[in-house]
Amino acid sequence: MNQPPQHSNKASATAQRKWYQQVPDPMVLIFLILVAAYLMTFIVPAGEFERETIDGRTTVIPGSFDYLADVANLHLFRIFVAIPEGLINASQFLFIVFIAGGLFHILQRTGALENAIGVAVHRVGAENNPRSRNLIIAAGTFIYGFFGVAVGFENNIALVPIGVLIATAIGCSRLVGVVMAVGGIGIGFALSPINPYTVGVAQGIGELPTFSGWWLRLLMVLACLSTLTVFICRYVVNVDYKDDQPAELNKRLQDYSLSRRNIMTLGIFIAGLVIMLVGVFTRGWYINEIAAMFLLMAIVIGFANGLGANELVKQMMEGAASVTAGALVIGVAASIQVILQDAHIIDTIVNSLSSLVGDMPIAMAAVASSVIQGIINLFIPGGSGQALVTMPILIPLADLIGMSRQLMITSFQVGDGLTNLIVPTSGGTLAMLALGKVSYAQWLKVIMPLLALIYVMCWIALVAGHYLGY
Repeated sequence: MNQPPQHSNKASATAQRKWYQQVPDPMVLIFLILVAAYLMTFIVPAGEFERETIDGRTTVIPGSFDYLADVANLHLFRIFVAIPEGLINASQFLFIVFIAGGLFHILQRTGALENAIGVAVHRVGAENNPRSRNLIIAAGTFIYGFFGVAVGFENNIALVPIGVLIATAIGCSRLVGVVMAVGGIGIGFALSPINPYTVGVAQGIGELPTFSGWWLRLLMVLACLSTLTVFICRYVVNVDYKDDQPAELNKRLQDYSLSRRNIMTLGIFIAGLVIMLVGVFTRGWYINEIAAMFLLMAIVIGFANGLGANELVKQMMEGAASVTAGALVIGVAASIQVILQDAHIIDTIVNSLSSLVGDMPIAMAAVASSVIQGIINLFIPGGSGQALVTMPILIPLADLIGMSRQLMITSFQVGDGLTNLIVPTSGGTLAMLALGKVSYAQWLKVIMPLLALIYVMCWIALVAGHYLGY
């Protein structure tokens, strides 16, 4: 019997897929955004704010924007030069992904984390009980949310693979673990009542007591983490996720146990995390110091489990190789900002978007401000940097239109923080996805419906906050 040509089957399968299901490879997607940014430089005129340094912080002088006449158009070849420059600029994120990949590869080899999670899940009984499974997902989501609230965003990169192991242990795909971990950390950071990077800096510029107005942000973060939990339990667990690198447990849950060496390994890992958190809070540690701590943890854990120097290096290289694709996406995404900075159009975009708010009713202006901050976050990733650029403009604007400074700052926090989960210029998010081995395109497909719902919830909270005198 004649068999139909294989290529016709592929064509038929492609034709059956809807247009919105045909998502390009993450590298292709980000390169297209890079090209769009390059084309934007021919449309948006160059401009710049004057800046001044006060108490070591460089801030924008409101009303100082002026167009620049002597900025030449970028050559087409600049697109390709921007990619290696972006890799250099994002090097700290690349290195932490490679080092954390090595660390978790060694941890996986020891079996300590897998054994601990297997024992815990078996005792809860989640392998055969959807209710217990949902309880574990809820607990994991809020724990990751707590880390986002209290610790930060990029500081939690290394915790993502643990979420994948938890999801695997309860019979779910790695996508469930990544949404639980990255979503929990991202929402916790975005709406944190005590976020020093966004709220702290913005309230300093707005001359408000540090972390004042915390109650509305607390209600928002609890409501949104609850929504994330329901979203995972009702939707993500049922997503037909095609996993190129399926995470599988090595044995049945009832066969897991913890050895003394496992307990020692976990003790080293937890001690390392505690030291890292102390460094973050008391020494101002950031990505480079955290990466160094991960490297030290990998070395100590490797030697404690009997690995020689050569074998330790081999395992680190294998772990780094497994996350190379995701790490390179981070560098290519960073080239977008290189193009925008070279063309001097970031300040023009900020000035134009900010001027849109002035004529709106106050409640709608609060909502619009969050949307504007979300757009700006594509061009100025990093909450502190965005606060330093936009708050000197928007705080006086809030005074002029009768909006409270507190509401404007919360609007900024919503717009800046939530879009970290989707903008390709957020190195921390791409690093987490790389460690979770979920592609950027896969992530967007599953997280966008949730983000739309959470934005609506936050907009309702901003409008309510205005009418409650927040």
